[in-house]
Amino acid sequence: MHPPRTPLATLAEWLGADLRGDAAGVEVTGVSLSSQRIRPGDLYAALPGTRAHGIDFADSAVSSGAIAVLTDPAGAEQTGVDVPLLVVERPRELLGRLAARVYGDPAASMRMIGVTGTQGKTTTTRLAESGLERAGVRAAVIGTVGTRVAGADVKTSLTTPEAPDLHGLFAVMRERDVAVCAMEVSSHALVMGRVDGVVFDVAVFLNLGRDHLDFHRDVDDYFDAKASLFTPERARLGLTNLDDEHGRLLLERATIPMRTFSTERPDADWRVSDVQLSAVGSAFVITTPAGERISAGCPLPGDFNVSNTLAAVAAAGEAGLDPALVAAGIADGGGVPGRLERVDAGQDFVVVVDYAHKPDAVAAAIRTLRPLTDGQVIVVLGAGGDRDPGKRPIMAEIAAGAADVFIVTDDNPRTEDPAAIRAAMLDGVTAPRAEVVEIGDRRTAIREAVRRARPGDIVLVAGKGHETGQEIHGVVHPFDDREVVREELASRTAER
Repeated sequence: MHPPRTPLATLAEWLGADLRGDAAGVEVTGVSLSSQRIRPGDLYAALPGTRAHGIDFADSAVSSGAIAVLTDPAGAEQTGVDVPLLVVERPRELLGRLAARVYGDPAASMRMIGVTGTQGKTTTTRLAESGLERAGVRAAVIGTVGTRVAGADVKTSLTTPEAPDLHGLFAVMRERDVAVCAMEVSSHALVMGRVDGVVFDVAVFLNLGRDHLDFHRDVDDYFDAKASLFTPERARLGLTNLDDEHGRLLLERATIPMRTFSTERPDADWRVSDVQLSAVGSAFVITTPAGERISAGCPLPGDFNVSNTLAAVAAAGEAGLDPALVAAGIADGGGVPGRLERVDAGQDFVVVVDYAHKPDAVAAAIRTLRPLTDGQVIVVLGAGGDRDPGKRPIMAEIAAGAADVFIVTDDNPRTEDPAAIRAAMLDGVTAPRAEVVEIGDRRTAIREAVRRARPGDIVLVAGKGHETGQEIHGVVHPFDDREVVREELASRTAER
């Protein structure tokens, strides 16, 4: 399928831009923020940044095939590229709507479900995609662990891609006849305009806890960013969690029609009953707003995953899909990468890798695993550098108070001193229940945890190592917690 072609002069008029240069015969087929990902026919968006101005890379973009440059007045004064310029005062504020127009508004061709919250976005969207696909609905998902389009994996670098990349993905989905897209919507994406130009059919709010306070002034500012999704500019209908304090507060703040879900409250529009939890998942009944009772289940353990499943089914139902078919599809599906993901090599103890890197998530993961064993719970946990430092002692206090063995290690130190991050975590350990061990090297720490495990024990490897690798002073070193676990399990087997 050939991409839409939009005359540059038409775009300039629509934007109200100052068009500089000869636009006769120039047609735009794509938009990119990255000079390294330019394709012939693209409009290069040269935006001001915190460290550099995108205009510094305009020559490279043009060499790669950019046929015009969108920038601000400052950028226009700094460049002499031999292609037309579109000059506007605040180009980032226009970028989302511009990309939607260039790609022919592809999001309008499918039903859009946007999920926001501190915890559970990936699980909820992945469960929704699994349920939809098994219900015979061609689906896509965008989020932290990448993008899937009609069952095929597509790697993305951000939880929510930048607006041009996002609308380009929607165009690919349209070409592949995707009917429903479920995507994570982060607070960063909302503040930075990455989802501009998208109006979600259903916006879902899961919960709010401490996170991203390196980016937001405080929790109130963080909530304000999340709440901005529930406005007519961004969504047609909202779905909020009554079990969460901020989910209830959202009912007062939202300016769109709202529905509710809950695993605890009988007054919610979507609710559950007859919950049966086990080490491999759960089974329960969902009651819809119409009073219909649906058999449901989740292939992941934990009461919070009952809530995530309910959110996925309710979102699909509110988007006009058959909730019973989606619920059955989720129950029959598999797990979610990095979400209480078991690593099994036939050993007589359990090893679980989980993305938990926030206080609430660490607490929820240990709370879920603790009842599943009469043996030890061994936790490996670190904290990322250049991110909210206030959560470091809190996470360590939680792990030391709930585990039997707590191994403090590194997890993406970025530009910070790893030893200083570990020290900040250990400052929160005042009256530990657990034996506390400090091992800086993450690989060694994981191996030590596996070596310590006895029959019936549970090892929890928590953090972001399995997804992002180890970033040290700007260099990302590939790293996968799961592979380290498998290597150590293989070593144990060989020794026996």
